[in-house]
Amino acid sequence: MTTTLDDPQGFGTRHEETAAVVRRLSLLDRLLPLWIVTAMAVGIGLGRAIPSLNRHLEAIQVTQGTSLPIFVGLLVMMYPVLAKVRYGHLGPVTRDRRMLVSSLVLNWIVGPAVMFALAWALLPDQPAYRTGLIIVGLARCIAMVLIWNDLSCGDREAAAVLVALNSLFQIAAFAVLGYFYLKLLPGWLGLSTVGLHLSVGEIAETVAIFLGVPLVAGFLTRALGERTKGREWYERRLLARIGPLALVGLLYTIVILFALQGRTIMAHPAEVARIALPLLGYFAIMWFGSFAWGRAIGLPYERTATLAFTAAGNNFELAIAVCIGVFGVTSGQALAGVVGPLIEVPVLVSLVYVSLWARRRLFPAGGADGTDGTDGPATPMSAPAVNGGA
Repeated sequence: MTTTLDDPQGFGTRHEETAAVVRRLSLLDRLLPLWIVTAMAVGIGLGRAIPSLNRHLEAIQVTQGTSLPIFVGLLVMMYPVLAKVRYGHLGPVTRDRRMLVSSLVLNWIVGPAVMFALAWALLPDQPAYRTGLIIVGLARCIAMVLIWNDLSCGDREAAAVLVALNSLFQIAAFAVLGYFYLKLLPGWLGLSTVGLHLSVGEIAETVAIFLGVPLVAGFLTRALGERTKGREWYERRLLARIGPLALVGLLYTIVILFALQGRTIMAHPAEVARIALPLLGYFAIMWFGSFAWGRAIGLPYERTATLAFTAAGNNFELAIAVCIGVFGVTSGQALAGVVGPLIEVPVLVSLVYVSLWARRRLFPAGGADGTDGTDGPATPMSAPAVNGGA
C-alpha cells in the first residue's frame, strides 16, 4: 500500500479506491436497489388499482403459465445480458486448469448444493419460496458478474470465458439439475415434496425459450456487430444503447409480479425477509469460500477475484423466467426470484470493497495502489455496465 508521512496507514489511498469503485458504477447500477423497490411499490399500487389485471394478462399465453406481456418483458430482460458476453475468448483461460475446474465445480456442484441446504434449513415450512431459491441457485451468473469483476480489478478475459461457459452449461444442465435438486435429492433424503409437480421437460422447455432465444440473439448481435463495425464500436456504442433494456425488462417484470402478488406481500412482509436470509448466507459462503480456495491453490489476485464473483453471483433473469414459466407469475417461486436482485446488488457491491481490501493485505505483489498490474489504472471492461443483469 502506498503511504506518506502525513498518511502512514494509507487511509487516503483506501478512501480514493472506495470512491473510484462508486464512480465506476453507472448511475443506473448504483441505484439499482432503489429502482427495484420503486418498481415493487408501483406494482403493488397497480394491483390495487386494477383488481382484474391477472385476467387481462392471461388473455394471450405464449407458453403454459406465461402470458405474452410477461414473455416480452423476460426476453427484453435477457437479451442485452447475453449480447454482452464475449463468446470468443476461450484460449488462454481454458489452459488454466486450476481456475477452470475450480469454477465449474463451484458453480455447478457447490453453489446449487449450498442453496439447497440453506433453503431447506431456513424455509422448511415454505415449499414455494424454497423451490424458488433452489432455482436461483441453479441459475449461474452470466452478466452482472462482469461488473463486479471489473470493479474489483479481476481478470476480464477469464471472467468472459467463465460467463460463456456458464451460458452453455445452463442450456445443457439446468433442467437435469433442477429435477435432481427439486425431486430426486429430496426424495433420497426423505424430505417432503408434496404439491411439487414438475418435469425435466417443463424446465428444459422454459430454459430453451427464455435462455436459448436471447442467447442466439445475443451471440448473433455480437458476431455481426464486431464483424461489421469492430469490437470497439460494439462495446462502446452498441452496448451503450441496448444495455439499459435489461433494466427496463427487469423493472417491468417486477412491476407485473408485484401487481399480481401485492396483497400477499403486504399481508406477510416477514416472508420477504425470510427469503432474504438464505440469500445473504449463500452470498457470504460462496464468495468467501471461493476466494479462500483461489488463494489456497495459488491463483493470482486477479483470477482469485474472478473465481469468487463468478461463483457467488446468480442469473436472476433466468431464475425469474423459469419460476414464471413453470409455476406461474403469481407463484411464491416467482416472488423468491424477484427478491434475489434486491439482495444481490448491495451485497456484491460490498464484497467488491472486501476484495480490494484483501488484495492489499493478501496479494501485495498485485499492487496496492488500485492498479490492475498494467501500466495504468484499471478501467471498466466496457461502458456502460450491464444494468440489471445477474
